[in-house]
Amino acid sequence: MKSYHMTLGAGLQGLVLREHEVPQPGPGEVLLKVHAVSLNFRELMILQQGRYPLPVKPDVIGLCDGAAEVVQLGAGAHRFALSDRVVASIFPHWQAGPFTAQRAAQLGGSLDGMLTEYAVLPQDALVPVPDHLSWEEAACLPCAGVTAWNALTGGLPLQAGQDVLVLGSGGVSPFALQVAKAFGARVIATSSGEAKARQLRKLGADAVIDRGVVPDWSAEVKRLTGGTGVQHVVEVGGGATLPQSLQSVALGGEIAFVGTAAGGSSLIDANAVFASGAVLRPVAAGSREQLAAFARTMAVNTLRPVIARVFDFEDAPAALAWYAQGQAVGKTVIRVAS
Repeated sequence: MKSYHMTLGAGLQGLVLREHEVPQPGPGEVLLKVHAVSLNFRELMILQQGRYPLPVKPDVIGLCDGAAEVVQLGAGAHRFALSDRVVASIFPHWQAGPFTAQRAAQLGGSLDGMLTEYAVLPQDALVPVPDHLSWEEAACLPCAGVTAWNALTGGLPLQAGQDVLVLGSGGVSPFALQVAKAFGARVIATSSGEAKARQLRKLGADAVIDRGVVPDWSAEVKRLTGGTGVQHVVEVGGGATLPQSLQSVALGGEIAFVGTAAGGSSLIDANAVFASGAVLRPVAAGSREQLAAFARTMAVNTLRPVIARVFDFEDAPAALAWYAQGQAVGKTVIRVAS
């Protein structure tokens, strides 16, 4: 079998293809034939920026997102049958409840990931794929999808009629937009350029603010909400956008702090945090229980991930380079097997 390996700080050229034996499942484990994987900003942090908040072992098999077929069962593995289609929780030991250090082992980090032809994982880490999704679509769920779900449901409960602000049009934000609309919320999105704005409106955004045209977009958010602000902010920009997110959120609302896609560091104005009257909640993807709930929501509402482009397995380095340009709406996918 073949797999792509990476090491912290190795650069985009540091995605290395290796050959080795197909692994065998142990007790309670299953062997998976991987059909598709998807890229997330974490890969750029690991390779290009040389930084990541969780441990990354040297020469790890990369990527945490993947959809696969069960092809062999280890002793005592009974939750799935051969040929079942599954996705894996990126934190295999985080079944439910709060995120803790004891549950932080992560695919494509301290554990080998999914950019491989075959992978062995505990059966308890797996979730069935919704029937209406293709392999490529299913591969988008475990990281960006469950992050969006956790951002909107893991803290302050999302309710119909509330206002939600999503930033940008990368992997997490289109999912958050679709989840919010499924709950009956009104969604305000920010983006750059009319082409991206059109795509966000097509997904159901009630209003789209072009950051290039309206740099003080928090004032526009307040105007659109009658001066109140939004109850939920899905904050993906980190230090670059957090000050305006604090200006956009309503008293008693919540900012789900997904990450620092903008990179670098910034000072947080403690006065602005206090004055917002809101909860600032860090979000680290989600548990297997949250992934299962998100997958059920996708199935019931027949929602589909937004895919920007699909690459073949042998073109994985080119996929990473294209993704690094940051111009796409939605997910970048690598097809591993047909």
